[in-house]
Amino acid sequence: MRLGVLVGVLVAVLFAGVATVGVVTKVVTDQQQAQMQAAYSNVSCDAAIGPSVPGSDQGAAQAARLNDEQRYIISQIIEIGKQRGLSPRAWQIAIQAGMTESGMRNLNYGDRDSLGIFQMRPSMGWGTPAQLQDIPYQINKFYNVLLTVPDWDKQRPGASAQDVERSAFPERYHKWEQMAAHLVENLGQVADMVGCGESAGLVLPTNNAAAAAIRFALGEQGKPYVWGATGPNSYDCSGLMLRAYEAAGITLSRVSRDQYKNGAMLPVRDAQPGDLLFWAYDPSNPATIHHVAMYLGDGKIVEAQQTGVPVHTRKVSWNEDELVPQAVRPGV
Repeated sequence: MRLGVLVGVLVAVLFAGVATVGVVTKVVTDQQQAQMQAAYSNVSCDAAIGPSVPGSDQGAAQAARLNDEQRYIISQIIEIGKQRGLSPRAWQIAIQAGMTESGMRNLNYGDRDSLGIFQMRPSMGWGTPAQLQDIPYQINKFYNVLLTVPDWDKQRPGASAQDVERSAFPERYHKWEQMAAHLVENLGQVADMVGCGESAGLVLPTNNAAAAAIRFALGEQGKPYVWGATGPNSYDCSGLMLRAYEAAGITLSRVSRDQYKNGAMLPVRDAQPGDLLFWAYDPSNPATIHHVAMYLGDGKIVEAQQTGVPVHTRKVSWNEDELVPQAVRPGV
């Protein structure tokens, strides 16, 4: 294992709920802490293309199997990300890339002349062989290139990792999404990585039913999408709306096309928190509705979108393709 020296303090961190490990963290000033918090607030939650999957049992189980070298490199990824004022999403992307490329090991070999954690190649201008064995250099180089990727913080983390690495197998970076989110939350001490803290800062509507429905839906974030599911362990789009409003004492129909008839209609641009938004193959024809989500206010929704994407929040555009021009206020 390659060890570096850090100025810091040893902090006991719960690792995967099984054992505690010492993690070296930098003592920061109040000003630095404020800068970090500002960076955290910019984490992208545009989960239409895949959010950070929560550090669930699978992520925790994967993290528990990491060895000392892997844990050390991950602590360096997080530490350097913090020092640079980068958001937790950047740390997650780097962790997924490192796990995919090298198993989070500082390798002195690889395909052709590939070296190190991210299997960077001297012949491709990533650095000298010596630099590509230096852990801080490699991490900083990865971050430097990541920051040149357009909308890197608005994509699924594995997609941004692929944009840096340019692998012939782009889908493989997603394998480590749950573990990376778990590590960012626990080792990086970031609360609510998946929801990006939105539930904590959300201003709930004065309408008690809408507030209760929103609380329920946000509480289900991270649970998988399964077509036809109505909870409690998984949902499809209308199943989540059904149970959310059931928790608020309002009964909705089972499928999205029928839920469109379960309340008062209003222009979608006038939607208020708790209102339902709909998507249709032909937005002028309600018979073609195929998706429903709950509006949260401030241009955001919570939804169970599709297979492979868990319940999440994301931004919504009033100009989105297939968005039905009418919203529905249940129970009115």
